[in-house]
Amino acid sequence: MAKSAREISQLNAKSTLAGLSKFDSEIVTTSSVLNEPAREFPIPAPLTEHGNASIISVVNQKGGVGKTTTAINLGASLAANDLRVLLVDSDPQGNTTTGLGLEKGTETSTLYDALIHGAPLSDVIKKTECEGLSLVPADKNLVAANLELVDDPRREFRLTKALEPVKNDFDYILIDCPPALDLLTLNSLVAADSVLVPIQCEFFALEGISQLIETIDKIKETFDRPLKLEGILLTMYDDRTNLARQVADDLKEFFENEVFTTVIPRSIRLAEAPSYGKPILMYDPRSKGAESYIRLAKEILENEQRSRQAAQSAG
Repeated sequence: MAKSAREISQLNAKSTLAGLSKFDSEIVTTSSVLNEPAREFPIPAPLTEHGNASIISVVNQKGGVGKTTTAINLGASLAANDLRVLLVDSDPQGNTTTGLGLEKGTETSTLYDALIHGAPLSDVIKKTECEGLSLVPADKNLVAANLELVDDPRREFRLTKALEPVKNDFDYILIDCPPALDLLTLNSLVAADSVLVPIQCEFFALEGISQLIETIDKIKETFDRPLKLEGILLTMYDDRTNLARQVADDLKEFFENEVFTTVIPRSIRLAEAPSYGKPILMYDPRSKGAESYIRLAKEILENEQRSRQAAQSAG
């Protein structure tokens, strides 16, 4: 159930006042964190045909919440399910680009060339070491795009236009947005079918979320887009603190079924993987971080299958 900006702001204040705690001895599982029975997700059935990609924007204007980590590792986990995945780095910091082993500043086309100069995205897309996962890289030049797009009356649709010719080449397109509600993020939201919001289980977890929800609602109204909330993802969860549990419980209470049952734990291995230019599935496939993102991919695929079945039944 969608919540208003005011309700979210009130929840943010409540979580902030929860206070820090000492470590608890009890280990909390994913299901117990969210106070619901554990869900198991089946291995997805192979697709009989590929294409007509679902586009998911990974968004949170608050930095340091695991947004890029989620984009990279969800993309790799979906690809591990024999899906064709395109990861679009829409952040001028280019952390998704380097996190997949591509050096910034090399003589290569980037998202900037597609948005500003009209370069075909098929010429910009790069293969990664992860089979089935491709990348549209970014670098610092993308900063200028916010200024250069201002005078274009169709500025919000540049990314939509760029993605259209390649949609049928992929099953999923994930867009890693910058930590700001700027024109790059607006382009990503207008192009998307749904929005995935990573939220760190710490102080000020909901800071800025009310503004993001308002922006999503305005996009749906202004641009007549059926933009939906893919889900709220709890990240960097530390089961030793009461604060993390409080934030998780509050989010579940407010967003209800829009919170993924999968929780991403705080993990040294997850933090290390980008420095080696690899997703966690390639860096340490047996780690808790890898298991969590594999589960998240299965949960998203299961949710999409249920949505399609419901739509078919309604039709």
